[in-house]
Parts: sequence; structure tokens; C-alpha cells
Amino acid sequence: MTHHSSHVVPRPIVWTIAGSDPGGGAGIQADLKTMTGLGVHACTVITALTVQNTTGVFRVAPVAPDLLREQLAALAADLPPAAIKIGMLATVEHVRIVAEFLRQTDAFVVCDPVLNATSGARLLDTEGRQGLIEGILPRADVVTPNLAELEVLGGTSPSEAIVIQAEPLKPALEEAAAELVRRGARSVLVKGGHGGTEFSQDYWTNGHNAFWLTSPRQHIRHTHGTGCTLSAAIAAAHALGLTLPDALVLGKAYLNQGLSRGENLGRGHGSLAHHGWPDDAVDLPWATPTAAAGRARLVFPSCGPAPLGLYPIVDRAAWLEQLLPLGITTIQLRVKDLTGTALEKEICAAIAIARRFDARLFINDVWALALQHGAYGVHLGQEDARQADLGALARAGLRLGLSAHNYIELACAHALQPSCLGLGPVFATTTKRMTLPPLGIDGFRRLRRLAGCPVAAIGGLTPEHVPALRAAGADGFAVAADLLRAPDTRARAAEWLQLLA
Repeated sequence: MTHHSSHVVPRPIVWTIAGSDPGGGAGIQADLKTMTGLGVHACTVITALTVQNTTGVFRVAPVAPDLLREQLAALAADLPPAAIKIGMLATVEHVRIVAEFLRQTDAFVVCDPVLNATSGARLLDTEGRQGLIEGILPRADVVTPNLAELEVLGGTSPSEAIVIQAEPLKPALEEAAAELVRRGARSVLVKGGHGGTEFSQDYWTNGHNAFWLTSPRQHIRHTHGTGCTLSAAIAAAHALGLTLPDALVLGKAYLNQGLSRGENLGRGHGSLAHHGWPDDAVDLPWATPTAAAGRARLVFPSCGPAPLGLYPIVDRAAWLEQLLPLGITTIQLRVKDLTGTALEKEICAAIAIARRFDARLFINDVWALALQHGAYGVHLGQEDARQADLGALARAGLRLGLSAHNYIELACAHALQPSCLGLGPVFATTTKRMTLPPLGIDGFRRLRRLAGCPVAAIGGLTPEHVPALRAAGADGFAVAADLLRAPDTRARAAEWLQLLA
């Protein structure tokens, strides 16, 4: 068989500029495992050889400055990067050489400012640290300091007490991150992995927008290479086309997966596991605007054991009378052309019909009327969810459906523990103005694996898509145009139901 390489789409190239760890847990070795697992081509620029194992770092031997410069030049001439992860720079000369190179490339840059080893060994002197602040941070698209590194680089002292992550101290952490942005960093992700509290909370800001990523703290000892792995995953994810917020979420999920599946290798802090693209909702962090919200998640009732199945989205209550007798058990009322009393009457009529058929009716967007009239549930987009009284909905026992298109929206939804999710648009659709590109089957599959509740595929669906979407994990099929614009809506619905039987 002849293979035509011209038909193969090349993988994005991502560089790691870092030190070598002979134990395989951190540095170049951790970066290679992470980047390869996420599907990019990894290139290495080695800054130092180290003598270390899981118990500590015993010696650091920086490479000669000319060797570092030649590595960069050789790769730039043949394998230019889409993204660069910068880890340990062992000398001020290294810092200057890398800073000079960064001025010549437009690659996306993640800087993991490795200042000290976990054992406490100092890896970069004062002059080198100043060079890092002046020459590299302004070129970094995201800097990923831990709490101790934040104090050094931000020029402020949020205090070691931040480690306990008590709410009164959060403003100090946020201010220190803002100061690092003012010093030139394009954005900052402060890692909250150190500490003994219930949650690990990371904070990201670019000076204009901000959010917290929260995960349950894993009290384990195989934590060697966490910072290297996170920063490498962020660089790889961005090279694959993810936005920075999406890359941060995916990177954190990759790290959580590595922690939860790690092996207790060695006598000290063993290394993480590397299992490729995250595929379990337990590893997905949840995103919130404040740290407090991340520690006090809402939870909504389940939709029950029956699959969502065919999930029509209709604009009038009269459609329920036509469709529910066919055996449809989940339906959404989405009315955009009525207000006031007319809208309220339509919602009340739909609720009454759904109760007759014992169907799960979600009211789109109009959460206050749904709450007032005791609807089964509401379905909200991300913007609407931020404006709704979600606490009141949860206390009343309404089910919550949320829409998500990407990793940051999935992480925002994860914070609310909804009853179900609508992921899409999977394909192009004309029933709603699209601001984001379609996910496609592969994009849907990857997001679905990280969702911790039933998921309906949405956007441009036809019966022909059922086998592939079922294989990708769809529990439901949210359909509007394919049903309502069919010559015979009931016949088309029956065709769907037969496929889903």
C-alpha cells in the first residue's frame, strides 16, 4: 500500500525550553509526555542537566550559552513553533538569550517561572529573576506562578497565609496577580495547588477579565512535575486551536487526571500519570467569577433514569399536543416573539400539557415565569444563567439545562451541577445566529466525555447523524428545524423515534 504524506495534516509544533529531569517526572520529560499525549509534535530546547530523583534536586548543570542559542536557531530554521512553553532557565545568560529569541517570534508563549525546586533548592539567582521580569514576562501570553513565585515576581507580599485560601485573603492574591499584569505579563494564572484545604483554586486574570478554577484537592504524594505538566498542556492545547480560557481548563483537567491516576513511584514525590486527552468529568475543574462561588456549588435535581431521547425545541404550546402523544418525553418551549401576558399564557399552557403526558418540559430563558408556575425545568444559555436567580431555582427543585460550546463554558456549567447539558452547535444551523464554529462529531465527543450529566447534542441535526452522535455519547438529540420545517412534523418525529428506539 502506498501512503501519500501530502494527505496527512501536520501536527502543530510546540517547543519546551526547560531543564532535563533524569527521573522523568518534571522538566523536559514531563513536557514531552504531556505534549505527545495531547497530540502535538514536541521539540526540546534543554537549558540544564539536573541530578535529581523523587526526593530532591542535588545538582544543576546549566548548558553553555552558545549551546542554548544554537538549539534555538536550529529549531527555528526548520521546525518553527506554534506555541512555546518556558520552564527552568538556569542563569541570567539563559534568560537574556531566550528573551532575545522571543522578540523574533510570534508564537504563543507560556512561562512557568521555575524559581525554586520543590525541595527548596534555588534555581535562578536574583539577577536572573529580574531579567525574567523585564525580558520574558512581557512576551508571555500567560505566566503560571505558584503562590511563592507570585510574591517574588509581583513585587508584593500576599503572604504565605494565602496558602490557607481563606476568603478575606483572596483580594490580596488577586491584587498580586494584577500587579504582575501591570508589570507586563499579558495574563497570569496563579496556581493554588499548595495547601491543605478542601479545594485547590487557581486564579486567572488578564487585567480586564478574570475567573477562578476550582477542583477538589487530592491529598496524594505523586505530585512531582505538576507545574511543568500544566504549562505544557496549556501550550499544547492552544497550539491545537483552543482559546486561552479553553486551554487553561483543558490543562487543569489534564493535570487533575494525572494526579488522580498517578503511580507511587520512588521514595519521595513521584510523578504524575500521563493518559492523553482528559476523558472523565471528575477531572474537569469548575469555573466561577469568585473564589467563594467555587467553594459553594449549587446542585440541581436529576432528570431521572430515562434518556433524554428526541428533544424537540418548539415555539408554541400547541406543538406539545401534537408531539407528546407520540411518546416523546423531553421537550423545550423556546418563545422569542411574545412578551407579557401572551408569553405567560403560552408557558402556562405548555406546562399543563406536559403534566398531562408526564413529560419533561424545559422553558427556555424565561426562568422567572417557569419558577412562578412550577415548570419541570428551565434551559439557559451562559449569559442568561449569570442573570438568573439560580439559588431560587435550585431551592424550588426545578431542573436546570445549560448550553455549552467549549471548555470554559463547560467548566462554568460544571460549577452549577446542572440536570442536563446541550452541547453544540454540532453542525451549522439556521435556527439561531452562530457566533462560534460548529463542534463537529470529534469536538462533541471530547466535550461530552468531560460532562458530568446527561447531554443532548444540538445544532443542525438530522436522523442521519444519530449513529455517530450516539457513539460519541449523546443522550439526547435537540431538534428544531428538522422537525418544524418538515412537510409532516409528526411523521418526521416518528422517524426519529424509530431510530432511537
